[in-house]
Amino acid sequence: MEDGKKIGIFGGSFNPVHRGHLMLAQWLLHEMDFDEIWFVVSPSNPLKHQADMANEEQRLAMVRLALAGHPRLRECDIEFSMPRPSYTINTLRELSLRYPGYNFTLIIGADNWQVIDLWRSADEIIRDYGIIVYPRKGSDINHDNLPEGVKLSNAPVIEISSSMIREVIPRWGVPDYFLTPEVSDYIINNKLYNYGNTLDHQH
Repeated sequence: MEDGKKIGIFGGSFNPVHRGHLMLAQWLLHEMDFDEIWFVVSPSNPLKHQADMANEEQRLAMVRLALAGHPRLRECDIEFSMPRPSYTINTLRELSLRYPGYNFTLIIGADNWQVIDLWRSADEIIRDYGIIVYPRKGSDINHDNLPEGVKLSNAPVIEISSSMIREVIPRWGVPDYFLTPEVSDYIINNKLYNYGNTLDHQH
């Protein structure tokens, strides 16, 4: 493995991963001069049994399908083998242990930046890793108040959301334009997000 690689860490449930995630990652690769961006899939919360939540292996499989053919975008399941709940600082520390020559930077949305003070060891994240903040609708960030180590991205605001996709699937089927064909097929074949449960009753 090459030392000195700049890796962006893009964490989330990716439930499901959609084109908005891919568009943002591609933008940040170039804007922030990352060598790679890793999609860190968060494990299922054992305390939450949501009917509309694909399990962690299914969500990882969809991310892997979505990123196939993009050598600089990678899926990462490091949190699956870590104690839960997995705090971001612990994930970053573990990544640094496993890949000591790499430089990791956290990627978060402006909505999360607004509550960063509530995160465990937020100061350490900023000091040791740095944070890239991408814009989110309704979450304005003051450029002048950003501490050293935090950069604001000029990425376009992307309003596609996983929750919206989950809501429409039982009613309309899989919204193909929002997902890669491989992810669409995976959802249909595995009947995720209540796919097919109500379609038969629409006519």
